[in-house]
Amino acid sequence: TRALNWARLRKKQNKDKKVCICLFQFPPDKGNVGTAAYLDVFGSIFSVLKKLKDEGYTVGDIPENIEGLQKSVLEDPEASFSMADLNVEYRMGVDEYEKLCPYAQDLRENWGPPPGTLNTDGKDLLVYGKRFGNVFLGIQPTFGYEGDPMRLLFAKSASPHHGFAAFYTYLEFVFKADCMLHFGTHGSLEFMPGKQVGMSGYCYPDRLISVLPNLYYYAANNPSEATIAKRRAYASTISYLTPPAENAGLYKGLQELSELVKSYQGLRENPQRGATIVNSIIATARQCNLEKDIEDLPEEEFDTKQVSLEERDTIVGKVYRRLMEIESRALPMGLHRIGVPPTAEESIATLVNIAQLDRPESGIKGLPRIIGESIGKDAETIYRNADRGILEDVEQLQALTMASRAAVRALVMESTNEEGRVAEVNPFMRDVFSFFGGGSPWKKALAEAGFPDCSEDDLKPLFNYLEGCLKEVVVNNELPGLLKALQGEFIPPGPGGDPIRNPDVLPTGKNMHALDPNSIPTRAAAETAVVVVDRLLEGLAKQGEFPESIAFTLWGTDNIKTYGESLAQVLALVGAKPVPDSLGRVNKVELIPLEELGRPRIDVVCNCSGVFRDLFINQMNLLDRAIKMAAEADEPIEKNFVRKHALEQAEELNISLREASTRVFSNAAGSYSANVGLAIENGSNIDEQQLQEQFTKRKGFALNSDSPGELTESSDLFKSALSKVDLTFQNLDSSEISLTDVSHYFD
Repeated sequence: TRALNWARLRKKQNKDKKVCICLFQFPPDKGNVGTAAYLDVFGSIFSVLKKLKDEGYTVGDIPENIEGLQKSVLEDPEASFSMADLNVEYRMGVDEYEKLCPYAQDLRENWGPPPGTLNTDGKDLLVYGKRFGNVFLGIQPTFGYEGDPMRLLFAKSASPHHGFAAFYTYLEFVFKADCMLHFGTHGSLEFMPGKQVGMSGYCYPDRLISVLPNLYYYAANNPSEATIAKRRAYASTISYLTPPAENAGLYKGLQELSELVKSYQGLRENPQRGATIVNSIIATARQCNLEKDIEDLPEEEFDTKQVSLEERDTIVGKVYRRLMEIESRALPMGLHRIGVPPTAEESIATLVNIAQLDRPESGIKGLPRIIGESIGKDAETIYRNADRGILEDVEQLQALTMASRAAVRALVMESTNEEGRVAEVNPFMRDVFSFFGGGSPWKKALAEAGFPDCSEDDLKPLFNYLEGCLKEVVVNNELPGLLKALQGEFIPPGPGGDPIRNPDVLPTGKNMHALDPNSIPTRAAAETAVVVVDRLLEGLAKQGEFPESIAFTLWGTDNIKTYGESLAQVLALVGAKPVPDSLGRVNKVELIPLEELGRPRIDVVCNCSGVFRDLFINQMNLLDRAIKMAAEADEPIEKNFVRKHALEQAEELNISLREASTRVFSNAAGSYSANVGLAIENGSNIDEQQLQEQFTKRKGFALNSDSPGELTESSDLFKSALSKVDLTFQNLDSSEISLTDVSHYFD
């Protein structure tokens, strides 16, 4: 029936089609109605409604502006919202609900008789939203546990609440929608209880979406959760661009510190004034709390007149390097709006990041490497020395960074219109002007920045590549992709992920896919992982620490973007390596001999997200096999911490060594997240002990490669493994998110 409904979209006239646009609100009651990752939701919906009206859909009278649209749904857009502030579009009586909803009786076990306490006025079930002709702007009810977080711990089974079921019942049987559009990343439907894959008629995502064609605007950088929406809610995704990143810049004390560093560069050889400036640099750096990030930063009382010029240079170099790192930190520029292509300035920020990377498979050198070679230096050497605080290399790195931005800006400005937007890329006219003008615009920009000798042979393939990327960045396929989908037409597929690492993600507006899970970790990912692990252990050794056990958090999105770097990091710590077959599929691992490894095997405890579990169950088996191989290796326990801890746990829990070496844990099948963040936000009387209990019970399901695909409740074993942990590690794969962007690190 669902396939027939897709086909009917081709034949039905636009004026007769009914479309539901579904907004999300999480967490509730906190001004979060109409939120989605990286997306200006109401601005985007306003663009969509206008386009639908132009295409002949019966949209009715829509407000004149975005604020009006927001107010039509929310009575008080500026205040903290409660459910009572939302516009009620339909009141569904209990009798009507029980008649129309085929699974209403099954929800009583968890929620009692309808109408319950959520999305209700005590009499009727309330459907929130606003109807504009044949378009219903509906607000998806919340998951339902927000007011009672401990329910997540003690409920034996789970289901959506009556209000959630009433919302989708209304769409199918009352509004009679022809198509559903979930708007942005992401809602709750695809995370409702049920099987991980291959939904049955008893799985709640299947029951809720029923036979409705399901479209989903999804952030292009999140193919892992988009895959969950496709597998569990039958969604056809339409990717949207994430906001371009721009450099964070400096402010207040950090800006003052930057000015002091510049002053020192001109007066460094003056023994009196140079030393005085360094003293000020140290004091200002400490006021900005940089002593936490800079090793061996002297105390404020220290007088640098006592040390040599080289030592002063090292102090300033370390501070300058940290300032550069802060200044160049990439931050998202606002929110993306569907149908609005990036400005020229935004395109520059994206392309500068793309230009940083070597792409040996395409014969392309990264711009930092090209610039470095033009002055007889290796880019890696400059980076490495700058990290060590060598002032000359820090200054060189800053010059290289500014030159890269100038060169890319020159490329983009070739095709910028009067409104500051990239209208088209015009390589032919540029080549004509370059021929008569004595070189390409980017070559000239590099020369003006102090690097006149960059190889044109190396620059040409790079900037041809960037030119192709620029064309894709500014393409507006997001609205056309939606219109094609509403016609029941084919949405072209495309990879999801980080557009900086993989520009094939562009243009957006595609039906996203991820990758072959059996192909990771790739050889390149495994090589990168060894470097990361070595740096991690070296950094800890400098602090006088050598961990015996490290806890890992594994996310699906990160491993898709990096082709399995986090997976390979776990294997590298244990002292194992992936072994691909002739087709590139990774289904074997082997231990690296201790003599070759050159250090003890580090024990690991893997906390896998529910999304990771769904996407990479075979790779979880791979990790489990590697860890068990290490535990069973006949090696001294002082050289094999996996074996050491497994032996201790086997005795402590009275189990076999193989069972005691279980280290790969996740949620139960069909369950997601520890929901610790939810409990903290909504539980006023929850103590730390309860949170620990919730985390270990929710995440304490062990994977055993001896019984592939099965996850068994093993919270005691999980607690025992965690008790051996010295530190927790998670390697972020890109600059898109950091500690201040998401709260899921402990979930």
